[in-house]
Amino acid sequence: MENKLIVSASPHIRTNENTRGIMGWVVLALIPTVIASIYIFGLRSLWVILTCIITCVLTELITNKLMLKEKAAKPNASPTITGILLAFCLPPTIPLWMAAIGSFFAIFLVKQLFGGLGYNIFNPALAARAILLASWPVAMTTWIKPVCSWAGADAITSASPLAIVKMKLVETLPSYSQLFMGTIPGSLGETCKLTLLIGAAILFIKKIIDWRIPFTFIGIVAILSLAFGRDPLFEILSGGVILGAFFMATDMVTAPTSTTGKLIFGCGCGAITALIRNFGGFPEGVCYSILFMNCLTPLIEKYSKPRRFGAGSKA
Repeated sequence: MENKLIVSASPHIRTNENTRGIMGWVVLALIPTVIASIYIFGLRSLWVILTCIITCVLTELITNKLMLKEKAAKPNASPTITGILLAFCLPPTIPLWMAAIGSFFAIFLVKQLFGGLGYNIFNPALAARAILLASWPVAMTTWIKPVCSWAGADAITSASPLAIVKMKLVETLPSYSQLFMGTIPGSLGETCKLTLLIGAAILFIKKIIDWRIPFTFIGIVAILSLAFGRDPLFEILSGGVILGAFFMATDMVTAPTSTTGKLIFGCGCGAITALIRNFGGFPEGVCYSILFMNCLTPLIEKYSKPRRFGAGSKA
């Protein structure tokens, strides 16, 4: 009698998706916001983005060679994604050499020294942004009004919407439509919510990201903003909530993998963001909230790990 029972190691269900293919879709999802940032802030945005991408790619190639890693012969889009996301966290006026230094730190310090792709504890782009903010706070918090031109124009400095609220400035707050379309001062990739949501839709359709982290992240920000007497919709559309929730917090390497863990992670990111915005020294809190929750990911994974089928409760 033929034996049709085949016993093998997990995983038992596989798909045709691979790491390279997933990264390709992530890059595609980021392209609409790349185009929007160039249109909103001028060609200066393109130079910042290219500087970050080129530096990240070169740093990974060189460090792979120096560390004699086998993956050096198998290039992927990971450093390109890191470069784009880091550029999205930077102001349009940042000196290119600062963007290059941040890109180097993102790949070498945050990613490669921890073991490379799949081993980094923190999101490389956000960690590099935190380093740059601590090193050059003035350059990292100098915002300009949108020029909405491919050719660019003279930069006029202006406060970001969150800074206006935080410091109680007399400037007029932007409308919801301005916040949604991105015609406001801010970082390159956080202003245009329309293109960010288009990119997020692509990732959802391809099932690259799960709804639990971004929706709990945004939901907690809305609930706590309402509790603190602030406009929830304004808080969601201002700053980096949309960018962070869909593209940073959902990082496959630094976020939990279990269903419960994702919910805890998203709630933590949203709560810390709201607390920093209302009681902290910075107008924005998305970057530090995600980095803080990255630290807790191993602990969250440990206590939210689902019980194995057939195993006891203490397994």
